[in-house]
Amino acid sequence: MTDALPARSRLVAASLQAAEIDGQIVVLPDAASTAALAAAALGVDVGAIANSLVFWSDDEPLLVMTSGAHRVDTTALAERLGRSGIHRATPDQVLTATGQPIGGVAPTGHPHPLTTIVDEDLAAFPEIWAAGGTPHTVFPLTFAELVRLTGGTVTRVA
Repeated sequence: MTDALPARSRLVAASLQAAEIDGQIVVLPDAASTAALAAAALGVDVGAIANSLVFWSDDEPLLVMTSGAHRVDTTALAERLGRSGIHRATPDQVLTATGQPIGGVAPTGHPHPLTTIVDEDLAAFPEIWAAGGTPHTVFPLTFAELVRLTGGTVTRVA
């Protein structure tokens, strides 16, 4: 089954398998590069979409897994984390840090581990969906699995 997936999604699938997460990668017919598009394609609440947003902070990438229902308050998050600032990464920085394109960044399958923040609001959903390495791929998992998979720190991001 995974042989038919795009190369980046195969890396994500291998990471899920290694972490013993059962969620299978689903290939969508149309790109779901935003939380609203992904939610509509899957028939789920937009808040159940775990957006993978890459920022640049203190000279390193910072992955923020946030609920699709809101935006990250970078000023407040920087204060909470004791960082000098948090800014959106450029498309080139995203690709270098994750090996994945904007709109398809998964929480895993990156060339190197990323410091990760997980939005506490995602815990309200029994099942959440994350990108699978491309804008056409997604997979389901639980909040606990997301935290374990990423080694992320759970906090408020909005």
